[in-house]
Amino acid sequence: MPPRQHVSLSAAVAIVVGTMIGTGVYGSLGFQVAAAPSAFPILLLWMLGGLLALCGAVNYAELTAALPRSGGEYHLLGRVYHPALGFMSGWISMTVGFPAPMAVSAVFFANYASSATGWIWRGNAEATVALLSVAVLGGMTLLHFISVRASGRAQTFLTVLKVVMVAGLAGSGFLAANPENLSFWPKTGDGALMLRPDYAISLIFVLYAYSGWNAACYIAGELKDPGRTAPRALIIGTLVVTVLYVALNAAFLHSTPMAELSGEADIGFVAARRILGENGARLVAGLIAAGLMSSISGLLWAGSRVAQTMGRDHGLLAPLSLTTRRGVPWVAVLLQSGLALVFLMSTSVSRILACTEFSLQLVLVLTVWGVVHLRRREPALPRPYRAWGYPWTTGLFLGLMAFILAYLLENRHRESLWGLGNALLALAVYAGASKLTDRCKKSNP
Repeated sequence: MPPRQHVSLSAAVAIVVGTMIGTGVYGSLGFQVAAAPSAFPILLLWMLGGLLALCGAVNYAELTAALPRSGGEYHLLGRVYHPALGFMSGWISMTVGFPAPMAVSAVFFANYASSATGWIWRGNAEATVALLSVAVLGGMTLLHFISVRASGRAQTFLTVLKVVMVAGLAGSGFLAANPENLSFWPKTGDGALMLRPDYAISLIFVLYAYSGWNAACYIAGELKDPGRTAPRALIIGTLVVTVLYVALNAAFLHSTPMAELSGEADIGFVAARRILGENGARLVAGLIAAGLMSSISGLLWAGSRVAQTMGRDHGLLAPLSLTTRRGVPWVAVLLQSGLALVFLMSTSVSRILACTEFSLQLVLVLTVWGVVHLRRREPALPRPYRAWGYPWTTGLFLGLMAFILAYLLENRHRESLWGLGNALLALAVYAGASKLTDRCKKSNP
């Protein structure tokens, strides 16, 4: 057994922040402006998204502090409900939940890196994106092979760079030479905009941008004093990102006409060009690309720990638990990178994300409800941290998530059923793995 390497609070916060700040914050505002062309409703969306993420974080913090083990929902759901549910959530995370966002982040990295440098390999833009995407996945994989400590230091550095860049871009937006004449306070007509169906749909885009607030729970077993560190990392990381997101979107609206933002998928580059000019936009694109490296790193770290924990518990997946001398689960890391590479080479990564959205949101609901369930079933269980605002924060999270699940079932029926199909496949694999484990126990009593 390799020596255990602990992850500090700063590195844990970096994982949360680095995983959260990714492609969503640079690609959502254009659709929100098209749905609600007014400053107050848009900023309210980002504040609501942060509030919902914080409600989820404080509930996850209670479970993670009380049941500190790496693996995220795989461990939590298996302990709170039944191992089959834990396996199902772990399977979803391991097969698509982390690799698919890694692939998306790699593609965005390639686009921003190409915009920053102006480099196009042999005049072929598609080949350039593919080459840079594969390169960043390979580079992050090699980084994680060094050691847990090296991964933590790199994650912290890249995340600090990302936070400085976002804060700097937000600050420069408010110093724009020709700012927009708009008010962030409510005005006549805002209420009608907020009652439109498109506004509710925009909240789903915002929640995608906030995804990753639960990242610290996936490495709970590697944290120093997880009962204290995990809650702090989850809450601090979520609060930091909420402040940055609200400030950044306010800066975009303050500096750039809504007509230029509406419908744009690459808001970061559009706004940076308006604020800092063409050369400044290239610099910002490079910094965004560097920031996306921390997103890929955080996803790879969390996803590999889910796979590693599953490998420790199930003989069928035992190779996933193999580690290097420095404690790196190398097979699990290779599996996550390999699956991300497969998705990268596919032309339907966005479809894969859509197909997993329902099942991933359902896992979040089951986990937060686990706080209620465990308090009723095991009231004497030691809880180093108790969810702030319980039961109101729990109820608010579950209520809004129920709305999102209903929307997905109604409007993305096929994709939701595909996600449920993958969940059923996980249960079938769990049944087979359990039978194999039982046979091994009988043959080797």
